[in-house]
Amino acid sequence: MKFKMNQKVLFKHCDPAGIVFYPRYFEMINDCVEMFFCEIGVPFETLHPTAGVPTAQISATFHAPSRHGDNLTINLEVIKIGGSSLKLSINADCRAEKRFSSDATIVYVNADGRPQKLSNTMRNGLTLYLRSDK
Repeated sequence: MKFKMNQKVLFKHCDPAGIVFYPRYFEMINDCVEMFFCEIGVPFETLHPTAGVPTAQISATFHAPSRHGDNLTINLEVIKIGGSSLKLSINADCRAEKRFSSDATIVYVNADGRPQKLSNTMRNGLTLYLRSDK
């Protein structure tokens, strides 16, 4: 199952040429991750006082430009669940055209920034979105 988030490209996302300035895609990716964690029952506002899920690795390919007013569908899938980390695939399209694709590894850490075991609530929610490569 994929988690989907709709994102309209706003003026704030664009450079003077009217296309998305690439660092803004990383903000959209982070917004998608935050919404995803809310969906699985671990909203950031309750997670962050004692823990966090920082990005340890991210790669992205930009396939086509997005313009002010475009409506993107951002799809998130869980690729792998580890002891304290997970690998995500996050991709966006608009009108059936791929705009970007990315892979990211995030780590569940305690208040001191040290990796900790994923909670049962988190693991159960993540499993629902685990990609099946069958």
